[in-house]
Amino acid sequence: MRTVAESFRSYYGLIKAYSSGKISDRPRIPNYRKKGGMATVSYPSQALKLKDNLLRVPLGNTCKRWFGVDSFLIPMPSNLAFSTLKELRILPRNRCFTQEFVYEKEAVVKPQLNQENVLGIDHGVNNWLTCVSNVGTSLIIDGKHPPLSPPGRGTKGVGWYNKQISTIKENQPTGFWSNRLAAITEKRNRQIRDGINKAAIIVINHCLKNSIGTIVFGWNKGQKNQIELGKKSNSEFVPIPTARLKERIAQLCYEYGIKFIETEESYTSVASFLDGDYLPNYGEKPNDWKPSGKRIKRGLYRTGNNCFVNADCNGAANIITKVSRKAKFKLKPTV
Repeated sequence: MRTVAESFRSYYGLIKAYSSGKISDRPRIPNYRKKGGMATVSYPSQALKLKDNLLRVPLGNTCKRWFGVDSFLIPMPSNLAFSTLKELRILPRNRCFTQEFVYEKEAVVKPQLNQENVLGIDHGVNNWLTCVSNVGTSLIIDGKHPPLSPPGRGTKGVGWYNKQISTIKENQPTGFWSNRLAAITEKRNRQIRDGINKAAIIVINHCLKNSIGTIVFGWNKGQKNQIELGKKSNSEFVPIPTARLKERIAQLCYEYGIKFIETEESYTSVASFLDGDYLPNYGEKPNDWKPSGKRIKRGLYRTGNNCFVNADCNGAANIITKVSRKAKFKLKPTV
């Protein structure tokens, strides 16, 4: 009941945000639980007891009267102190149960970073994130193999997951689901979540190491709606959870005192950064506008004076240029 109340409170808040124009998509009212379905159960810390490093979770008098069981035990995580625990949640997900520990975390001591040092981020498919700074540093996070993950389990592996699910559900009735589908989906979700967290912390650690106090993320809202890149490119680009990665980076930026700026990225891939091309906003391109350089093949951009640079790095630098006038960032293109 508490969870239902929280869901509707969140729904009413989203409706107000939608009415005031803060969000573009109309929120949906929370759904009823399906017949035979399960719901999340939450226990406040007052209802839990710790004994021999095991949490005792009560089941109530009714369960004891019917089944003769009044509680069950789960191990306490070794990296958490029981005194910091606020709530335990048990979530039914993909035919298994997941336990979530809600705990109080000490505030991170925010380092002193230079907000004039800025990192521009351009997202893609093979290169999931391409990052370029105005202090002479850069990095690329591979989209085929996310950092510290097993080979062959990259973000593009989402397409492999979709093909596998489609093959299993072929010639099956609508709504078909099985233990095998649930296991594949749960494994895929965990791999994606792991890749997102690792990629985000690599970006943040790069900023902390180089005293970068601002991140500019290029993002076009609704860019996946009715996208037409071809059947193969659509199947690779659309499922990649870049929006979740962007939100995770923004969360870590707030935690570490890094300024996070989101900007639209129109024409950043076609314009030449080293030639100082003007970057119009979407829908505002002058009729006589023409870029100085050109992308001559995949991953390679040729500038107006015949210099060759990585195409994604060129786009990431242009993303910084998009906001450099308002934010007063110092940019010094060098060859």
